[in-house]
Amino acid sequence: MTDAALTLSAVDRNRALGGLAAAFAIWFGAFLSGFVINEPAPYELYMVGLIGLWVLCGLKFPAAIMPLMVLLLLFNMGGVISMMTMDDWKDAPLYVAVGFFLAFTAIFFAAVIAADGRRLEIVMNGYLAAAVLTGLLGIVGYFNLIPGSDVFTRYGRAMGAFQDPNVFAPFLALPTLYCLHGVLTRPLEGALWRLPLLVILSFAIFLSFSRAGWGLFVLCATLLTAFLLIASPSPRFRLRIAALAAIALVAVVAALLVAIQIEAVRDMLIERARLVQDYDRGQAGRFTHHLIGYMKATEHPFGIGPLEFGRRFGVDTHNIWLKALFDYSWLGFASYVTLVLWTLGAGLRIAFRDRPWQPLLVCALIVFFGHALVGNVIDTDRWRHLFLIFGMIWGCIALEARHQREGSIAGRPTPGRSIAI
Repeated sequence: MTDAALTLSAVDRNRALGGLAAAFAIWFGAFLSGFVINEPAPYELYMVGLIGLWVLCGLKFPAAIMPLMVLLLLFNMGGVISMMTMDDWKDAPLYVAVGFFLAFTAIFFAAVIAADGRRLEIVMNGYLAAAVLTGLLGIVGYFNLIPGSDVFTRYGRAMGAFQDPNVFAPFLALPTLYCLHGVLTRPLEGALWRLPLLVILSFAIFLSFSRAGWGLFVLCATLLTAFLLIASPSPRFRLRIAALAAIALVAVVAALLVAIQIEAVRDMLIERARLVQDYDRGQAGRFTHHLIGYMKATEHPFGIGPLEFGRRFGVDTHNIWLKALFDYSWLGFASYVTLVLWTLGAGLRIAFRDRPWQPLLVCALIVFFGHALVGNVIDTDRWRHLFLIFGMIWGCIALEARHQREGSIAGRPTPGRSIAI
């Protein structure tokens, strides 16, 4: 073998090793998003280093993700403006800094996915692995199967490796929907390994006793089923989807009947199943504070400072739109609303196109829509996985833009409205 051939072989080997290292680094970042017991979490420390290293190595930011970058930065600049209205900053600078960090994570994941569409699957696999592990921790903790495992519960509700069951359950939504998509659309051998994961994740969501988590799961599963029925041109495939959906519904009902035989589960289910809890209504209720907050927001165009709403009114906002108004000023509110609508619109525009990344895009877009609705009753601006979902969707938007551009240059027609099965 010649020296040139040996050199070429070494270069190829180094590239392969570099590609594997990059793939694992991205996978591990997504994986760490599922473990936020304390702050700063390992996710923050790891992602700061990873983003910095990738930028130094020449990470490129395609034009297609510029709306994400600009609107997230404006959103957090609104937080800076709001902080300036405070006489005592307290821990506001750290809060604003974390906001900027989360924005950078969304931009980072969008950029690395845009550079190589195969990384979308890597990100999702890391997310799925984290969800299964933290879901199992929540289940083990709920039933106290291991001494000391009750640390993974709060108020008799599973929360896995999170600080709150109401964050734990929404975190599981995307991996659960991804597994459901596989069960509904894959051949038998591809669906079989996803089925036990689907059972674990859905059971963990149930044990969180989070009304937002339950509603998010039901909404996402319904929308996914509807999307598959509408998008597929095959009557046979539609019949399969309908049959599997019916079987899944029967299985869920059967599982609930079994679960309520356990007294603790039954009591908690009855308590949490009420649509409106005591702390939601009345003069001191959540929704009353929402109404008062929206009226007060008209008096504070620059906001009142991060976390000040709770100090002034004695209760947290529990509403991302209200929080944006007070913690991020009118500029932050307008930026965030624009970003949410732009993400939904741009994602929906390409969701029906037959692409390798289409299944994950559809799942991420549906879950993102659900999170936008959940934001009416929960603050979501610190949910790491939401910014990961932002990155996944905008990475797909950038991939589609490149696909269209390359197809135009090559003079190839681009496929129209169809779904990849």
